[in-house]
Amino acid sequence: MAADALRTAGALRAAVRGYRVMAYVTGIVLIVLCFVGIPLQVLAHNLVVVRYVGTAHGFLYIVYVVVAFVMTRLVGMKVASPSTVIVLLAGTIPVLTFVVERWVSRRYIGPALAAAAGDQPAGQGPAGRGQSGDQGRAAAQAGPGPGPGTA
Repeated sequence: MAADALRTAGALRAAVRGYRVMAYVTGIVLIVLCFVGIPLQVLAHNLVVVRYVGTAHGFLYIVYVVVAFVMTRLVGMKVASPSTVIVLLAGTIPVLTFVVERWVSRRYIGPALAAAAGDQPAGQGPAGRGQSGDQGRAAAQAGPGPGPGTA
């Protein structure tokens, strides 16, 4: 049972890492395409950037959609929900992948990772500091120690 929880937590972390990497790579390539390639194509009649960066974006977007879909399934987003559609289409609008990645991280990924960390066996706390989940939560709820200059 604990091995399944660790495997699931590992799969979740891998999917989240892959999603974040692909969101940033796809977003950067789309920005280069839209704000460098298209102006060069229109103003200087130079097709080099559009040809190569556009093709790269097409391939990367397909990989992004697959990785993003896997991530949405692992964090518990519904298949045809507006949230899932927004995540999958974010790679088509410049800058939107960065905004959506932050939104998904706060709304879905953070809670899913916290829940997966709570399933870890004792001694493997959320931050890997050797605290069990209850001890780590108790330390976090206690807050910081006395501030400087207090006795």
